[in-house]
Amino acid sequence: MNLPQISIVTPSFNQAPFLEATLRSVLDQNYPRLEYIVMDGGSTDGSRDIIESHADRLAEWRSEKDGGQYNAIETGFARSTGEIMGWLNSDDMYFPWTLHTVGKIFAQFPEVDWITGLYPANWNKHGEPYHVGKKAGFNRRFFQKGLYLSDPKHPTRGCIQQESTFWRRSLWEKAGACFRNEYSLAGDFDLWLRFFAHSDLVGVGTLLAGFRQHGNQRSLNERDAYLEEAKAALQQSGGGSEEGLASWIREAGWGKRWPLKILPSMGWIQPVRNIRWSFAKQSWTLEQEWVTQ
Repeated sequence: MNLPQISIVTPSFNQAPFLEATLRSVLDQNYPRLEYIVMDGGSTDGSRDIIESHADRLAEWRSEKDGGQYNAIETGFARSTGEIMGWLNSDDMYFPWTLHTVGKIFAQFPEVDWITGLYPANWNKHGEPYHVGKKAGFNRRFFQKGLYLSDPKHPTRGCIQQESTFWRRSLWEKAGACFRNEYSLAGDFDLWLRFFAHSDLVGVGTLLAGFRQHGNQRSLNERDAYLEEAKAALQQSGGGSEEGLASWIREAGWGKRWPLKILPSMGWIQPVRNIRWSFAKQSWTLEQEWVTQ
């Protein structure tokens, strides 16, 4: 099997206590076609020394002032060449098999443009996994309705874990090959919206990565601001309300049989595509499954 080149970018700023483990979670997999780029924003906590100690295995690295996290990631991607892309923040980690699994899946399924893990994990501050979630799959219409927002005030299906998500460069280019400047926190959510405009997200039934929860993180400390940005991105894309589902039902003619005001409370079934390991075939298989609202 010809494995594709995978480009991973790690943005970093003053994350020295966690950076070594993050770098090793990528490099120690010995993926044969890895292009790993580290973009440090001019850290003053010893991060530069940690990065430099791995310089011989990095495609490129910088340690200088930048325009923030998404600017650093975008700059790194612009300097990358791999067919498959992803980013890993400097306090998160991959599992030991992640890159080989991702490479094999993209090689086996050329029709798949982007994937994410169905079992998002969490690490504690010591780098120990303490929780593994379970997702049924990800549907475009449900995402556009805001059902994959991690909003503590409303029941949702949970978020798409960024560190477990990988995509083809062709999809990145179709989506504009950039992060929008107006989203300093929810740039990932806005990117997923633009990806969904071109291709369905495919779930993978294995552990791929974990989010390290140590308390000093923008994604936790500024959750309300993140949600406001994500909701703004939904509105900008025309999603985020029941009206989108109602319009679709009207077009299908089902509104003539069931009152539209009842349908949301009934739940709604939508297809998802998931890749799971077949023990009978001893290979990955791509299957259509179903999820409810």
